[in-house]
Amino acid sequence: MERAFDILLSWVDGAARLVLLACMSVMIAVVASQVFMRYVLNSSIDWADEVSRLAFVWAIFLAIPLGIREGAHVGIDLLTSRLPRGLARQIGRVMLGLACLLMCVVVYESTIVAAETWSERLGAINISSSYFFVAVIIGSAHAALHLVHLVLHPLEEHGPEYPID
Repeated sequence: MERAFDILLSWVDGAARLVLLACMSVMIAVVASQVFMRYVLNSSIDWADEVSRLAFVWAIFLAIPLGIREGAHVGIDLLTSRLPRGLARQIGRVMLGLACLLMCVVVYESTIVAAETWSERLGAINISSSYFFVAVIIGSAHAALHLVHLVLHPLEEHGPEYPID
């Protein structure tokens, strides 16, 4: 079962990396084009703000679970570094479990807000404003999967940020 979960997470991580790369590329291209148009040609791209903002939000929320996987997020170990290793592991698991619960709440609430605002449109590109919330839903669900994995299958390679190895 652990092997299947690892394969699923690897596949989801790979897809997230590709979409993240696409979002960053779109954001860079659109913002650079907008700057060129505005300052060189004295013109503007009407949809540049909305597209770049949408790409930015998607990039941020797709990067969060990848940061969890790599142990790249900031952690404060002022208390746990002074505790016995076994107790620090248990506290680490509890905290990861609480973080997973929080991500599940975010998924649930974001789904409700996305459904309620689905009919609202972005002015310049005429798509639903709920696509901002879709990024939150996907990123939070993906983060929850990584947090569950860390709680159930702690690995030594997660390093000192995860004191449950």
